[in-house]
Amino acid sequence: MPTPTSPSKNSSGSSSSSARKPLLYGAVVVLAAGLLGFVSYRATAPDSGSGSVDTSASAPAAEVSTDPEEGVYPELAKLARRDAGDKLAQGRADAPVVLIEYADFKCGYCGKFARDTEPELIEKYVENGTLRIEWRNFPIFGEESEAAARAAWAAGQQDRFWQFHEAAYAEGAKEKGFGKDRLKALAQQAGVKDVDRFMTDLDGSAARAAVSKDQEQAYGIGATSTPSFLINGRPIAGAQPMEAFTQAIETAAEKAKSTGAGTGTGNAGNSAK
Repeated sequence: MPTPTSPSKNSSGSSSSSARKPLLYGAVVVLAAGLLGFVSYRATAPDSGSGSVDTSASAPAAEVSTDPEEGVYPELAKLARRDAGDKLAQGRADAPVVLIEYADFKCGYCGKFARDTEPELIEKYVENGTLRIEWRNFPIFGEESEAAARAAWAAGQQDRFWQFHEAAYAEGAKEKGFGKDRLKALAQQAGVKDVDRFMTDLDGSAARAAVSKDQEQAYGIGATSTPSFLINGRPIAGAQPMEAFTQAIETAAEKAKSTGAGTGTGNAGNSAK
């Protein structure tokens, strides 16, 4: 397995390599982190030479067991925020299943998931209250990735995160880059009303702190590539086929139903629209 590239500098200029240390949740989480890091690295990882990503090959298949206990780490499930005011989430805050996605806007596989799989998951599971999707910015491809992550957060402050997400992941969008002018155009395309505020917010300390928090969480669970997912504490790596997500979500929903966790009847939280 190739050696991951070094994490980028944070806004203070110091390295964020400390964020790569597994979260202090005990040996079982360290084991899960190692599994996620090893499996996910081949899905989409920074190329140590060019910083590019090969999206021509298929992502490795995730092994998703129908055993509701197998491959599930309760401490990782606790990373779900379930904050009804989270502007980078959609679905009921009390949904029985939470899918956390760690992704980069310059990641080809992330775009594939956003275009091909996520809309089906929303229609099939989010709209009926089964699933909540929580986004985590995990920029790993350099300055433009970090700028796009901050821009997505800034769009979210005006309730246009998911519209920005759709525009940034449209076919051919990442090839145009994420410079300042391009980010402004994407914000306008997403329907951000106060573009001047958006441009100020994306370079602000709050945006940098929010992105850094998500990024550190991703490194903390052992993610080294994008996209990486947690479904009620079950790690899944790469833009897997719809069936892999369906199986994991339905297995998690059945377990939640049997234990009485997540009723889908409380605060609906944020929607995609």
